[in-house]
Amino acid sequence: MGGSSPCASCKLLRRRCAKDCIFAPYFPPDDPHKFAIVHKVFGASNVSKMLQELPVHQRADAVSSLVYEATARMRDPVYGCVGAISYLQNQVSQLQMQLAVAQAEILCIQMQQEPTLPTNQIDPVDKKSLLLSATNVNNIPQYLGFASSSSVIQDPLKRESLWT
Repeated sequence: MGGSSPCASCKLLRRRCAKDCIFAPYFPPDDPHKFAIVHKVFGASNVSKMLQELPVHQRADAVSSLVYEATARMRDPVYGCVGAISYLQNQVSQLQMQLAVAQAEILCIQMQQEPTLPTNQIDPVDKKSLLLSATNVNNIPQYLGFASSSSVIQDPLKRESLWT
């Protein structure tokens, strides 16, 4: 950038930083690691081409994404950020299942603590609805918020059923 210190990219590439350097606004000289990791994964030429193709108002977000993706790729060379996303999705799924089990346990405890009504206090219409709901036991997991054990759940990555 003219007379001041060159940007991180120009410093790493050992070249003179021009006033119109495309990297200067996004890779400041005080954070050289940011460009180094992006350069190692994507290459300076490719990053330059990507930034030139984008409107100026989108470049900062693109650089932020490139830095994130490059960091993820360095941690996990095979899956990159897809590996991180899959891990987090699995964690969310496990937590949702734990929540559903906890909600079912709370419901069971609440039902056990409720006083039972004598059968003579239930009017005939309610008896009929109780009978119908009792015969429809297969729908209970649906009301509790989780699938029954007879349903098939598939792992999206393996495409195999987890339960049979």
